[in-house]
Amino acid sequence: MSEDINKKKKKDPSLNFSYREDFKYTSNNPYHEKLKVFEDFVLRDEAAETNKGKWNSDVFKREAPLNVEIGTGYGNFMHHYCQNNPDVNFVGLDYRFKRSFHLAEKLNTLENKNFKYLRAKGERIAFMFDENEVDNIFYFFPDPWPKTRHHKKRLFQKPFLDAAHKVLKNDGILWIKTDHDGYFEWMLDELAAEQDRENRFEVLLKSFDLHEEHPTHFLSQFITKFENIFIKKGTKIKSLVLKNKKS
Repeated sequence: MSEDINKKKKKDPSLNFSYREDFKYTSNNPYHEKLKVFEDFVLRDEAAETNKGKWNSDVFKREAPLNVEIGTGYGNFMHHYCQNNPDVNFVGLDYRFKRSFHLAEKLNTLENKNFKYLRAKGERIAFMFDENEVDNIFYFFPDPWPKTRHHKKRLFQKPFLDAAHKVLKNDGILWIKTDHDGYFEWMLDELAAEQDRENRFEVLLKSFDLHEEHPTHFLSQFITKFENIFIKKGTKIKSLVLKNKKS
């Protein structure tokens, strides 16, 4: 890659290799191989992209709302939501190795098996899911990449919004929570730019203090382990609820 493209890549997230058709996962992490133990519900890397357009019909073998969580972390929300909503088809994904393995261990013990877990990248959702295939996307407490030089790694920017708009159904919802002020302001800036360009998402909720302003809202009903730590420290939870618009 030339020096000019390297410079442009810092400004243009669409040049992020993770969004490209020819992207390939690479790994020599031992936990990658250990995840094979859970191959009945775990798909790794490129295998996560083999069911595009067929999640309900071929994977879950039933018609139900298809919900996707990007960045499952330690799986608190995924665990809680799947067990309390057996009528949905749930796909959680994360990119960390060891954390993915330990989450798979926990998921393996759950009674309701209405889920699949992907060791995969959030940038790749347009390769994992077909157009209009997803009902809801959950994006909770993502890595804020706080250092300026790392801002280009933040997921919430135009290429991701393009992908989310594509895979979400009309009126599908993108649900967001974060503890990080800087990343939330970044999201609002990216959303404003998106609305100036195409206005594809309707803002149903924007809150700088979710639990104080909307204590009965769906997003306030489940508090993760780390979210509770943030709240106890006095950190306000910021949130967005965005409805996809295709007409």
